[in-house]
Amino acid sequence: MAVDSSIIEAVPISRAIAQRHPAANILRTVLFRIGSAIFVLWGAVTITFIVLTILPGDRATILLNITSGQTIARTLEELAPINAMYGFDQPILTQYIHYVGALLQGDLGTSFELQRSVANIIGEQIAPTFTLAASALLLAWIFAVPWTLFTAGRGRRIGAFGSATETIMAGLPQYWIGILLLIIFAIGLRWFPVIGGTSFMNTVLPTVTLAIPLAGFLGQSIRSEFDRTMREPFVLSARARGMSGAGVRARHVLRHALIPGITLSGWAIGHLLSGTVLVETVFARPGLGAILVNAVSNKDFALVSGCVILNSFLYVVINLVLDTIYLVVDPRLRGAA
Repeated sequence: MAVDSSIIEAVPISRAIAQRHPAANILRTVLFRIGSAIFVLWGAVTITFIVLTILPGDRATILLNITSGQTIARTLEELAPINAMYGFDQPILTQYIHYVGALLQGDLGTSFELQRSVANIIGEQIAPTFTLAASALLLAWIFAVPWTLFTAGRGRRIGAFGSATETIMAGLPQYWIGILLLIIFAIGLRWFPVIGGTSFMNTVLPTVTLAIPLAGFLGQSIRSEFDRTMREPFVLSARARGMSGAGVRARHVLRHALIPGITLSGWAIGHLLSGTVLVETVFARPGLGAILVNAVSNKDFALVSGCVILNSFLYVVINLVLDTIYLVVDPRLRGAA
């Protein structure tokens, strides 16, 4: 079967154009991923609205019961002003349009229970939670990378020991780690305070609690790629040029092995932001965890919705940043952009 010669010629030509214009290709890829991120965020907002709309229980009744402190049935005459005030009596599509429009203006609504702006409530509590999550992610990387360099690609026994340690770390429950750290370092040795706050000393134990399991997951993903890369031809070539084993591992192999860990970090942010709910409870630490648990218990839909949308927004933005970091860490992606 004959093959059109123009097709054969177009392939190297397109590759040559891509190599001559790497910045344009990177910009196009970034713009495409921004569009994908916006679509994902719109999906999260839509699903949140649908879930809150179809939940059992009349929202006007719940709001009246929260404000009055009584759980009783309400008449239509009592519910009518609340439905009109919050737009609950309007068609679902109209409510959805108003909901999205308010979000685009930064309006997350008003807390039914606290009668305050959801944005203000979250703004007061987001700093401790985000600090804890970011600190845990950074500490997990500090644990995982040196451990992988020390144990990966150094023989079967050392590799098996390193992998087994990571598996154990990844499987440890966060609440168990938190309680154990409290008993040993706060109650027993009295190195850290028992009741959590936002100071450095109050943040150490919660950070370690979140970082240990995450370091296990990161170590496993980095180790797998590290072992695979050690068998690549360019590693043998680098050694043949006289580069030391440590230099090859740190300068060449590790750079490729970090990519799965970067991918996992995007998931880790969402996991950490949700995992702080439990850790903040164990350490009596201020943050979004306490207000989210209280909002769910009291069916404060506006506050729950605000927390969910905030987590979705942070997750999407951080993954977008990580996608851009790929282009810096792995030069092969620049030509494919």
